Amino acid sequence: MTDLTRSTDNDLAAFALTLITSRQNILPKRLAAPGPSDAQVNDMFLAAASAPDHGMVMPWRFVLVPSSRRAVLADAFGLALAERDASATPEQIEQAREKAFRAPFLALAIARLGPCEPDIAPLERMVSVGAAIQNFLLCAHSMGFGSSLTSGQAMHSAALRQLFALTEGEQAVCCINVGTVIKRKPARLRPDVAAFVSSL
Repeated sequence: MTDLTRSTDNDLAAFALTLITSRQNILPKRLAAPGPSDAQVNDMFLAAASAPDHGMVMPWRFVLVPSSRRAVLADAFGLALAERDASATPEQIEQAREKAFRAPFLALAIARLGPCEPDIAPLERMVSVGAAIQNFLLCAHSMGFGSSLTSGQAMHSAALRQLFALTEGEQAVCCINVGTVIKRKPARLRPDVAAFVSSL
């Protein structure tokens, strides 16, 4: 290995660490247009597809929610709240509906946990789902966009399952929100490595 190659590798490693450790979760209400272009979104999904995938079972899929379909997602969010809380007020239902209209880019991440061949354990497949989502977020961050994940009880609702045509064994995990950051919060404190790493 030449000194130039070693230097380039060190620069790439430093860039990767900075990219990963500087990513923040930005609330959807703090994400505005412009959102990513179609080409940028395609690159984000290419990054997602690089996630570890034991057995090549592709235990994830994503559904885009373009602006023209936000109203039907809003209806599903409203119905999801009414499903679990019959006493929800019209104001609360409207607050639930409004969540569909915030970030300029929105997609639903879905875990595919039903029977598969080869038979990969659901927990291992969920690790792959998380890695795919994180790759997507890091790619968005590398392009200068803010992003966040939003979930909640609506992910388990009949209304959402019907809207996204979820099949047996599929579970909605979270919404992925991407856009231009209009307001940042202070970076959160990361745990010290010694707090979660030990040696056998």
